[in-house]
Formats: sequence, structure tokens, C-alpha cells
Amino acid sequence: MSASPRVVRKPIGNWLEDFVPGQLFRHKGGKTVTEGLFTTFTEFAMTTNPLAKNARYARAYGFDGLVCPPGLVMLIAFSQTVEDVSENARANLEYIDMRFGAPVYVGDTIEVETRVLEITGSKSNPKLGVVHVQSTARKNIGGRDEAVVLTWQRKVQVWKRDEAAELHTGKVEPDAIECSLWLPAFQPTRDYKAMAHLSNDDTYFEDFEPGTRIEHSRGRTMTKEHIHLTAILDNTSQVHCNQFMIDLDPKQYVGGELIIFGGIPFVLCLGLSCPNVGDNALGDLVYKTGRHTAPLFAGDTVFAATDILGKRDLEGRDDLGVVETRLLGHKFVKAKEGETDPNAPEGWKKVQIFELDRDVVVKRRSHYA
Repeated sequence: MSASPRVVRKPIGNWLEDFVPGQLFRHKGGKTVTEGLFTTFTEFAMTTNPLAKNARYARAYGFDGLVCPPGLVMLIAFSQTVEDVSENARANLEYIDMRFGAPVYVGDTIEVETRVLEITGSKSNPKLGVVHVQSTARKNIGGRDEAVVLTWQRKVQVWKRDEAAELHTGKVEPDAIECSLWLPAFQPTRDYKAMAHLSNDDTYFEDFEPGTRIEHSRGRTMTKEHIHLTAILDNTSQVHCNQFMIDLDPKQYVGGELIIFGGIPFVLCLGLSCPNVGDNALGDLVYKTGRHTAPLFAGDTVFAATDILGKRDLEGRDDLGVVETRLLGHKFVKAKEGETDPNAPEGWKKVQIFELDRDVVVKRRSHYA
């Protein structure tokens, strides 16, 4: 009888004590944007901007073809960082200074690298701490159209492997990454107005009034489809897909059930807001800060609202303006006995799940309609 085989259990991902300030991860794999990936997330998120729906429209505006919505670019880039940065995370805490650059099309290949900026231990839980990183996504590296498409910082709460392990505390400054939103030039000879019927007629720069809250009317109920959506992005974080792991120690994991990958409510809130805020946008300029304020689980329904915070001119472009917004996502949960919420139907409580400070580049009616 043969001897028992040698058993090797290979750990994947980094724990809190593995991170070192200044460390650079060049993430494995990369991801080519296929038509299937593009269609799946554009339709799932209920995106309405014709740049992502109508190739004739997109080309008429000066793009090479259908344009990946900013939320999809973020999903593809973010997911590549998971194995190295957040495979062993408890929660994603904050997005910071997320800036968009070159447009992304079907067929483009996105690759990402991440620098560790800071590690801090938790004062209340010796098993936890926060890793602050900066990630940069580039497309078509080595090609004639190589370009930065996205750069951002995030803070993520990560578990320790060994509670007694010493941390590599410290801090480095973020890299200076040039990343400016590419916008097609306005062409006075083009008949943009002939295509104005393909987008909503009340979402031009002139239509937004600071101090307004727009309650978006659509919602989307999340089912266990989130496991499939997370998998096709190559996001391998076990808190999104491994219920057995959670069942072994439910108190360690939020809610004792699979948490929906934060990028999904992120992109879904963007999509739900699109008919009222993004239908006449040419791009998202920057997400100054964003965070998840409560987890999302299968069975929850996502809704969104947008606060219009301000408006400003876009330097060098009299055909466009910047609308400063705060995107808010929420869900409703059953209220406890005797509990009331004036912001929810009777028997329910409104729970905010997401917020994002978002600057959007929007067409002016004076030039396009």
C-alpha cells in the first residue's frame, strides 16, 4: 500500500502583517474587455448613456466605438487588485481621489499595479488593521494607444494571520500619476442636434440646480447572481463567494452571510442614476471620496439618489460643464417592532449603503441640442 500523499495547503493573498509601506504589486492576469463583459455590466447596471449603447452615436462624438461606462472600468481595474490587497479583507472602507483618463473600448486590455502607502493596526481589535494603497490601471501596454485609464486610492480593513505578529507600520507618499480625462473635441460642423433625441432632454448642464436632490425612481433587487458577476470579474475575495468559510465562524464575518462585492452596488448606483444625471455626460472626471456605509446581501433591493452640490465651467471647453454631485445608495430593511422611519414606508427602515462624491462632465444644451 502506498504512503499517504504529501499534502500542501497553499495560502493565497496577503494578511495585514505581510504589507510593507512602499511595496509595489504588479497584479497578475490583466483583463481584456470582451463584448460579453461589456454587455453584462452595462445592462445589469441599467446604464442609459448612448455612448455605451449606440456605436453610431459614440463615433459621431469622436470616440472609437462604444465607450465603457466609468463604473465598469472601475470594476475591471479594482478586481485585479483583490488577490494581492483584499483577498483576506473584512471590508472595503473608502475610495479616495479616483481619477479617470483615457476611454476604454471593447478589445482593450487593462493591467493594474498597486503601491502600499500605509499600514495601521486597529486600536479596538488586535486581529484587524487598515491598509492604504494607491492603484493605477493602464490599457494596451506596449501599444500605440497605451494610456492610463484610472488611478485611485483606497483603504481596506484586513485580517491578521497571526494576532501577535508585528506590523510594518509607516507611511509613504502616493506617486504622482498623470491621469486626465480624455474628451473628444467639439466639432462645430457636426450635426449633434440630429442625434439629440437619443438621450434625455432634461439632463444637460443647464438643467442641474445646486441644492437639489434627485430621487431616482428605479431599483434593482440583488439575488445570488452576485456570485456570478463577481466571478467573471476575477474577484476572488472569499467573503463574496465562500459561504462554508463564513458558516465555520459567522461572528467573524459581517452578517454571517455572503457580502455582495462593493463594486456591484457602486456600479449599480451609477447606473440607476444615469437617466437623471449621466445621460448627457461625456465622462466622469473624478470621484473625490466614496465609502460603503452598510453591507448588501442577496435579497436586498438597491435604490439611489443624487444631491447636486454645485456647478462649474470646464477650463478650455465652452461646450461642457462640470456638475458636482453626491451619489447616495440605500436599501430598505424590515423595521423592528415599534420602530418608525419617516423616510421609509410603514414597517420598513431606510439604510444608506453607499455614498460617492462625483464630478461629472456634462454637455451644454446650447451646443448639443
